[in-house]
Amino acid sequence: MEAMSTSDLGMPPVLDPAAADSRSVLLAAPRGYCAGVDRAVITVEKALDLYGAPVYVRKQIVHNKHVVSNLESRGAIFVEELVEVPEGATVVFSAHGVSPEVHRQAQERGLKTIDATCPLVTKVHHEAKRFAGDDYDILLIGHEGHEEVEGTAGEAPGHIQLVQSPDDVAHIEVRDPSRVAWLSQTTLSVDETLETVAAIRERFPQLLDPPSDDICYATQNRQMAIKEISANADLVIVVGSGNSSNSVRLVEVALEAGAKASYRVDDASEIDEAWLDGVQTVSVTSGASVPEDLVQGVLSYLAERGYPDAQAVHSAEESLIFALPPELRRDMRAAEKANA
Repeated sequence: MEAMSTSDLGMPPVLDPAAADSRSVLLAAPRGYCAGVDRAVITVEKALDLYGAPVYVRKQIVHNKHVVSNLESRGAIFVEELVEVPEGATVVFSAHGVSPEVHRQAQERGLKTIDATCPLVTKVHHEAKRFAGDDYDILLIGHEGHEEVEGTAGEAPGHIQLVQSPDDVAHIEVRDPSRVAWLSQTTLSVDETLETVAAIRERFPQLLDPPSDDICYATQNRQMAIKEISANADLVIVVGSGNSSNSVRLVEVALEAGAKASYRVDDASEIDEAWLDGVQTVSVTSGASVPEDLVQGVLSYLAERGYPDAQAVHSAEESLIFALPPELRRDMRAAEKANA
């Protein structure tokens, strides 16, 4: 799909709604793929090239149905649990991470594993193990049932309890109020997480913080970017799948920042043209697991309905790149030597 042209408002943004055209489209920057998602998707692609199809993937490699569908067309087979993977086959663990029990099951079945867990999620796993090793009760802020939460909780199941919102704080029971620590899922709303932490700290004043922010840089940057272009927006369109926590949070952040309306779509086909009635300013962004061509599809949809080329509003710059999983890099080097 041909990319829509954009003009760059620069960094930091200076937005003057009074000076804008009668219709305008503002495009958040940064948006879309983060380093962890890019690494995970490339991991599956390289595994297919190196080992051949099929390559099995436990859970969705990232939470985007278009990405999953594309990888399926290349020979990836997505499964819910390892019992669905033939013994001795190759399996990739998703960017959201897995518990030690899943690693044990893979070893028991003789599976060749490639761990595509985002390094920032791995960091939270290490923090959980360290706090548990020091015998702290750990309060994990996150959403029940999310794969990342299940993986982190599995690192120290006897020490971790889930806290989903400030409303849960009154029901927390700990062994020693002076030995309580908190961690969080990496894809939450920054503001909501801080609100929950404040409620926990009010009850447990000696609450121990993680050594660094658990909410990943990309999640924070995308939330900051959408705030920049939501205050005067009549409509905010967030491109991302419904099971993508960070995409869903962007809709909420946009509304909290002042957007008159905000909707999440997987792609342009899900836009309801009625949303554009009376709308002058449309702001567009995408979650951290969304390919850029889906965003360009939304911009094309808007252009066909009389909205001008998007103006990119920069609020942060991103240059982080994660190395591919070591087990994959090792096999790639071995293959290069064999073919030399």
